[in-house]
Amino acid sequence: MIRVLIVDDQALMRAGFRALLDAEDGIEVVAEAADGREAVALAERHVPDVVLLDIQMPVLDGIGATRRIAADPRLAGVHVVILTNYGLDEYVFDALRAGASGFLLKDTEPADLVQAIHVAQRGDALLSPAITRRLIAEFVSRPPDAAHAAGLEALTNREREVVALAARGLANDEIAARMVISPLTAKTHVSRAMTKLGARDRAQLVVFAYESGLITPKSPVAGPPP
Repeated sequence: MIRVLIVDDQALMRAGFRALLDAEDGIEVVAEAADGREAVALAERHVPDVVLLDIQMPVLDGIGATRRIAADPRLAGVHVVILTNYGLDEYVFDALRAGASGFLLKDTEPADLVQAIHVAQRGDALLSPAITRRLIAEFVSRPPDAAHAAGLEALTNREREVVALAARGLANDEIAARMVISPLTAKTHVSRAMTKLGARDRAQLVVFAYESGLITPKSPVAGPPP
């Protein structure tokens, strides 16, 4: 059972999401919040698997709430999905850096919303191709961040390779095929890299890979040797 916390300052929006999710087998809405501060308190109380979090709210906005949830070690398994009316706004990068797992438009199709909750619960990055393209474009004009680049030293060569592939959106099976290793080994490398980097999920690996300079928008994705 995937436990979900819904956070939106509009009661009608919360009711719509709740009605949709309550009808799904395997998903339980554990609570609703109308602002970011209440969201943090309810996340601490219920420890949900996924928080659907509006980005623009009173008292404490979605980025602030995400940052507090991500900073609490008791909530390490909580994955925040940002809800927005705008697919490509100025909040995308701040929210990812704060610890968000990804983004959903509020007009997302019901089936896509349900799928997104499953994706986020697994710890996979929930980034649409459009958002990924903008993320890449943003980092084109930036030099590598020194602090993130230093983090590369903690990774083995294998771990650097899997982080680069994961940051390009490859799943464990796809990483395994490209590196000619087993899916379990690929998963182990990804997990170890996340632990060393303090990454909550794959969305954080995407940010790290670009900010550290591990990958660049023009760097190729390596395939298996011939």
